[in-house]
Amino acid sequence: MAVLMRVRKTEERDFPGLGARIKQARESDSRSLIHLCAEIDMTPANWYKIENEETKVLPLETLRKIESVLQVDLGVKFDD
Repeated sequence: MAVLMRVRKTEERDFPGLGARIKQARESDSRSLIHLCAEIDMTPANWYKIENEETKVLPLETLRKIESVLQVDLGVKFDD
């Protein structure tokens, strides 16, 4: 019987201006911030922290939810 071992990869990269790009995409969307946040289970306060880049490390999963609700690709890519 084989023994399983997990391997975790953690990678962080800087994406200057990402908060401003998120804000621009949100402002181009006709839906309210409350509506957008409700769709991805996020508080408006947290969204504003992301836009203002007060959130220093943004989980990729959260970014993908934001991209999905705004229907945009913000260009955040990681090499695998």
